Amino acid sequence: MASTPLLPPVLGKFASFKVFCRKTWALSKPYFQSEDKWKARGLLLAIVLLNLGTVFMAVQFNDWYRVFYDSLQNKDQTVFWQQLGRFTYLAFGAIIIAVYKFYLTQLLEVRWRSWMTHNYLKRWLSDHVFYQMELARYAGTGTDTPDNPDQRIQEDLNLFTSYTIGLTMGLLNAVVTLISFVGILWALSGSFAFTVAGGSYSIPGFMVWAAIAYCAAGSVITHYIGRPQIRLNFLQQRYEADFRHHMVRVREYSESIALDKGEAVEQVQLDTRFSTVLANYLTLIKEQKNLIWFTSFFGQAAIIFPFLVAAPRFFSGAIQLGELIQISQAFGKVQDSLSWFVDNYSSLAAWRATTDRLTSFEESFVALAQARRTQAAINSVAINESADSLDTQDLTLALPTGAVLLSGLSLHAEPGENVLIKGPSGSGKSTLFRALAGIWPFSRGRTALPANAMFIPQRPYFPNGTLRDALAYPQPAGSYSDAELQQALEDALLPKLTQRLDDEDAWSQKLSGGEQQRLAIARVLLKKPAWLFADEATSALDEEAEQTLYERLLAQTRQAGGAIVSIAHRPTVAAFHGKRWELEKQPEGAPALYELRESRA
Repeated sequence: MASTPLLPPVLGKFASFKVFCRKTWALSKPYFQSEDKWKARGLLLAIVLLNLGTVFMAVQFNDWYRVFYDSLQNKDQTVFWQQLGRFTYLAFGAIIIAVYKFYLTQLLEVRWRSWMTHNYLKRWLSDHVFYQMELARYAGTGTDTPDNPDQRIQEDLNLFTSYTIGLTMGLLNAVVTLISFVGILWALSGSFAFTVAGGSYSIPGFMVWAAIAYCAAGSVITHYIGRPQIRLNFLQQRYEADFRHHMVRVREYSESIALDKGEAVEQVQLDTRFSTVLANYLTLIKEQKNLIWFTSFFGQAAIIFPFLVAAPRFFSGAIQLGELIQISQAFGKVQDSLSWFVDNYSSLAAWRATTDRLTSFEESFVALAQARRTQAAINSVAINESADSLDTQDLTLALPTGAVLLSGLSLHAEPGENVLIKGPSGSGKSTLFRALAGIWPFSRGRTALPANAMFIPQRPYFPNGTLRDALAYPQPAGSYSDAELQQALEDALLPKLTQRLDDEDAWSQKLSGGEQQRLAIARVLLKKPAWLFADEATSALDEEAEQTLYERLLAQTRQAGGAIVSIAHRPTVAAFHGKRWELEKQPEGAPALYELRESRA
């Protein structure tokens, strides 16, 4: 009965291990059932066979040690030269196996990582998942969303495939080696005879039992010394990614930071993040140091142990030098196999942390998919290709906190009916655009959006690369001729850029705010949408340039049979719109924070 209190912790650890195995299998299985499954399975089978070949060669070398060292003890020159010749082809075979085991293992890792990376990128970039993850993370709702998805896709997938293959094949090698050498060690080690209370006892295969007891004790002690590393590895990956992400933000907003003279603040922010990285890493290496203390003692003691046990038989003449060396080698192989857990604990801890991070990432995909299904039952944003007008029916917008921003909107705009949206900051103007575009998850109702529509956000995005790629985004630049691209730049008041279509740069940092807005308008003039939704699209321009560009945008949408819906504050822009949708603050206790009122200019 005394052991009963130990059962719940043991059962809990076993249940935790089963959950981890299920997580690992869930992450691994899709690739080996994918369109690449036969190549994947073929490579895996080849690696398994090569690992078995490695063990077979180890058995052959173990026998070689016995014969070779016996020839030295007996001064048998003929056998000595025969064994050198045998060693030559054994070594040649072992080298071939080692080279191809490495090559095929790396090839499988690369192919597996490639497949998982493409799969995760596709899911991350589908259905606005990347946007909704960031929205949930920064909305302050307490949702457990994954941090740094870029790091999980770029680094964690690489670590997962590497650790999974390396550790799995290492375990297979250890098991097969144990099976192969335990019989050899049993036969060579003899019996251990001793007397207790006048009775004589004998333990057959004593060295096998000694190896098992030695390694079992070592594995238990290793686990208790090394288990803090699992959590520390998880946190290290997170803190490293946070530090790297903040440096990327400094690079992206370098001009704004320089103008604000914010270098000192950013230095403090980066120092704080790096201090967290360093503090966690120092804690991790202290834990690793403690583990290395034990594993070093454990490994060094294992070298001398078989000689201590077998030495009496050697000095008594019961065995020769070759058998002593063979016993030592066999014990070493059995001990290495049984010590696999001890030797790989740090890697296992890192693997566990990586798997946990990827599992939480996977769970976020599932949670978002469920949220989209739930949202689809109460909200639908339909692209109505047969309709030319903009319509919403009972559209309600909420904040991530649950507070209702706008309620029961039924809006309508006909082609040629340009609409200006006005309201105080934070009233939901941009959120209304997001809902019309179908990317705002906290909404319900129905929206019919004409198919040939285009949105200009407050901060337009331009991919790094050539100017023609930035202008044509997201379509391929090859879809447009140089003349079309240059004309769009001319019409957007960017004549200096017309001869730079093939220049490569980080255009979001290279261009001023006004130039970025004009480049976004050039993109609109190039693509010629019928409906345009512009969110403060000309706020960085002077009034003359703003008026010129709006006149060109209006002419284009009118010709295409559509209209412009704008968010703006300047009278210059207001003059181009005949209809107003104005958001007004509602008193406390009203159904929504704001109400939309429609009027004519």
